[in-house]
Amino acid sequence: MTSNKTACGRNVLNRCHSPRCEHSVPFLWPFAAAIELGEEGMKLFQRNLGFLSETQKIAAPPPPEWATANRVLLDMDTMRLRDFGPPVNSDLPVLIDAPYAGHSSTIADYDKGQSLVETLLASGLKRVLVADWKAATPEMKDFDIDKYLAEINAAVDDLGGRVALVGLCQGGWMSSIYAARFPSKVRALVLAGSPIDTHAGDGPLKQMVESLPASFYDNLVDAGGGLMRGQTMLAGWKNMHPTEQFLGKYIDLYANLGDESYLKRTETFERWYENPVDLPGRYYLQAIKRLFRDNELARGAFVALGRRVTLKDVSCPLYLLAGEADDITTPEQVFAAAKLVATPPGEIEKRVVPGGHIGLFMGARTLAETWPLVGNWLQRATGTGTCADHDVVDQEA
Repeated sequence: MTSNKTACGRNVLNRCHSPRCEHSVPFLWPFAAAIELGEEGMKLFQRNLGFLSETQKIAAPPPPEWATANRVLLDMDTMRLRDFGPPVNSDLPVLIDAPYAGHSSTIADYDKGQSLVETLLASGLKRVLVADWKAATPEMKDFDIDKYLAEINAAVDDLGGRVALVGLCQGGWMSSIYAARFPSKVRALVLAGSPIDTHAGDGPLKQMVESLPASFYDNLVDAGGGLMRGQTMLAGWKNMHPTEQFLGKYIDLYANLGDESYLKRTETFERWYENPVDLPGRYYLQAIKRLFRDNELARGAFVALGRRVTLKDVSCPLYLLAGEADDITTPEQVFAAAKLVATPPGEIEKRVVPGGHIGLFMGARTLAETWPLVGNWLQRATGTGTCADHDVVDQEA
């Protein structure tokens, strides 16, 4: 038996003179692959390795970062108030109420050359701030909408008691409620992709809220231990566009492996998109049931900090911005605000821009062509800043 084993061992050793044998040694397999594939095969092999590396970067990327220098003025339970202006500035503050809908507030300052904060500052506004909403922890699970309104109010008071509000997406209904609850504290209001009348239009989000029972959302929060988990929401949004999210973006990635600019843009986006944040369960369920299902804000039935609020209490200048192809907040839901507020028609601007939902806040074209106009409008509406010159003239849609 021993001699047979020895002979077998010698036979194995003899066969292992071939490079193919090195596949059995994990450390050496890349060298073996190089020999076997040849020059053309190696080019393909290297490309595929590059693809694997990039897919890892976009599937589990590091958290997003702020693109513009800023300082934290307040560190509160719900948010960090970030100031992007100079330390000493007497201009009326412009506070961006970023979406608190499962992703980081860095959408307002997405990337150099692609930042709403940067654009508004370049338009001539002197002081721009962002509500940087914190991801919910288990200790925050019972935070409600009132908690967030109260902390916005504290921030506004610290800023001098009066601001211009720029509400993005879900930050828009929050800003509208705040403006209705404290009308004397809001000098001007911008609503971009903001669901104000959630029963207007016929978008997929509206259909989903109407078709699913309340218990569905209760169960999601229960499964999250009292939180609405960001990963759960992200999975839901991806399933609205499964072909693009689970196949299309990887096909595009493979096709553009040699384009460094494309790879950088993709990695930046995925850092924001693939790092969702958790929401307090109570806050989330209030938003779903009171705002989206029962449409309390548009009906004048929403109670905020102990008082029923109506948008008829809002009379400040109003700018409404909607995406033509927005399948999250349809233009009808945004523009409905014009008929619900007491703002004179001559002080209301409406504009539809090409593209979808996220592009409203960080799309290169919208930032270049539309948001500078919004910045100029804010300066005229508030009597602050130094309007920059722009070739495009704003028009009412």
